[in-house]
Amino acid sequence: MNHISVPLVAVIAFDHFSPFHLSVPCIIFGDLLHEQRLFELRIYADESGKLRSNEGISVESSLSINELAQADIIIVPSWRDPAEKPDQSVLDALVAAHTRGSQVVGLCLGTYVLAYAGLLKNHKAATHWEFEQDFINRFPDVKLDCNALYVDDDRLITSAGTAAGLDCCLYLVRQHYGSLIANKLARRMVIPPYREGGQAQFIERPVPVSSQNSRINMLLDYLRNNLNKAHGLDELASYNRMSRRTLTRLFHKATGMSVGDWLIGERIQRSQELLESTSLTIEAIAEQVGFQSATSLRQHFKNRFDVTPTEWRKTFQGKRPVSVNHLTEY
Repeated sequence: MNHISVPLVAVIAFDHFSPFHLSVPCIIFGDLLHEQRLFELRIYADESGKLRSNEGISVESSLSINELAQADIIIVPSWRDPAEKPDQSVLDALVAAHTRGSQVVGLCLGTYVLAYAGLLKNHKAATHWEFEQDFINRFPDVKLDCNALYVDDDRLITSAGTAAGLDCCLYLVRQHYGSLIANKLARRMVIPPYREGGQAQFIERPVPVSSQNSRINMLLDYLRNNLNKAHGLDELASYNRMSRRTLTRLFHKATGMSVGDWLIGERIQRSQELLESTSLTIEAIAEQVGFQSATSLRQHFKNRFDVTPTEWRKTFQGKRPVSVNHLTEY
């Protein structure tokens, strides 16, 4: 593993690459947050010369195969031909990296590369739905999940097609830096607030931070500062000096949600942060964010993510590679 202060992310490029798939990890793990470098991004290619996409875009490698095997995260952003086995040196480097403790990622058809390396044998995986039967025929010893946006099984992370690569990469960011930074990246990229999918427990539903209505913004700030309290529409309408009907209409226009749905989303998001960053009990977190009981928190978590709060904490709580407290919220 590398010994620098931030994780090294190696993206494998190849001739006839897909510009979209290659750009996804380059955007997510590049310099999207200018305030602080979160990852070191390098591109590796085992083919000499410039690599070109079918559209004529070209890239060059900046990483040697020895460095590739030492990367913290290795990403194969799709693959040009499911029937073609990649060069053995690349497959060996992937196996060596995983053995050393690296995360190895296959986006879309990149799952084929991990399978050709033998890494996915007896493991769960995801890939593009159009290639489901082909993949099963070629790799019958892989447990393909045809419904998942992405799957993480023993540091082997694979995703479904195209845009699911964004969800997968944001999941990796969340693992290393928590939901706050992952949500910030999502907002910076103007990604839709949430995505349905088999891996719903890992897909954020960020609630609106603010709206274009100053009176509603004032109400959002009030609610965030008083999440632990119960709130009725009549009380909030009085606080905002408007009728209940006007409040309901303006709130939905500004946020796209009802007051109740917004509060649940905000309480769940705050619960996520507390589960990741504190050792508070489930009961204490439920009280702090305004759920009536730990049972209520567990029910909302199960409904939203299909996991319990304890399972969420086990997955996402951990040490952060760098300090991110000073990053400015957007």
